[in-house]
Amino acid sequence: MLTTADAIKSQNGLSKIVYGLEPTGNYHKPLARHSIRCDCNVVMVTGQAVKNNRHLLNGRWDKNDMKDAANIADLVSRGRCLYYDCPSPSIIEIRSLLSLRRRLKREEHGLRMRIRNNLLAQYFPELDRFYNACESEALSIVQYLLYPDTIAAMEFGEFFHLVTRTRRGTAQTLRLRKIHGLAVESVGCPLGPAGEYESDLLVEKLNQVRQQIKKTDDLIKDFCLEFSEYSYLLTIPGFGPYISARVLASIGDPFRFENRKQLIKMSGYDLCANRSGKKSNKAIPVISKKGNGELRYALYQAAMVASARVDLFRTYFTKLLRGRERERGIKTKMCVKLAAKMLVIAWTLMKKREPFDPAYLNIE
Repeated sequence: MLTTADAIKSQNGLSKIVYGLEPTGNYHKPLARHSIRCDCNVVMVTGQAVKNNRHLLNGRWDKNDMKDAANIADLVSRGRCLYYDCPSPSIIEIRSLLSLRRRLKREEHGLRMRIRNNLLAQYFPELDRFYNACESEALSIVQYLLYPDTIAAMEFGEFFHLVTRTRRGTAQTLRLRKIHGLAVESVGCPLGPAGEYESDLLVEKLNQVRQQIKKTDDLIKDFCLEFSEYSYLLTIPGFGPYISARVLASIGDPFRFENRKQLIKMSGYDLCANRSGKKSNKAIPVISKKGNGELRYALYQAAMVASARVDLFRTYFTKLLRGRERERGIKTKMCVKLAAKMLVIAWTLMKKREPFDPAYLNIE
């Protein structure tokens, strides 16, 4: 590729070469990083821009590899591109681990739903209502005592001893006593060898995935501790280890953003509205959702926690709501606004290398 590009440059008397890539899964990464190591100018066009531009080039523009390349070249020639983001090796490792963690969390959720919607729904449906309140005990029941008749034939003391690992007090005892009583009148299906094997397998896989998530979290933390900015992000109320790691990995070098608008646009929290044929006061702006979805979700969760549990942020959130309490969906909108504010605060702390200061909220 490099030899061919140099030949074309010489034949046409061109001054420079720019390599344009469309991000498709992970396939573009080795080519982009190798080209950067070879001191090439590498830019990236978004998939949305490629899709929209395909219809602009020709109303009947079909899709194939050669025309995709021409489409990307047209976007690059008009400056509809960005320089390829190639952060430090540690940031790359954190991003890879966060991606792995997301896949593991998805697998964990799938296993939990299979246990509840398949096993409990068939063999012990009365247990499902207690699942969230006592998940560890419920998993023990699923793995060893899923058939209600087996529980009904046992004394409560023996049942309690088999399904509990730690003693949590009177509430736990009363809850398990209710489960023991419901097993006597359960309408569940008979449990055969296939169901026993499946229940044992799913619980083991769930515990294994959770151990893998914990190891992944520990590894993410080890890489994050290499950055002094990580400790400053942890000082923001609502920012735990995962959200701090997500923000650190998404921002990378804080000085690559010239202003807060670029930062908010990267997250997808920037506002846009369809004003064509409408008056400005009738156009309803909404967030674009074109940026980093994982970052946007993490910040929203941080904003919800901070506005509910931290006095400083609760005061700020109340100030945002003042006079608009009866508007439909206003709490969600203000939570989004607070999430964007927290992202800007995080960016500021990373640039200045200082802990969180309540003055950043500008509460009068």
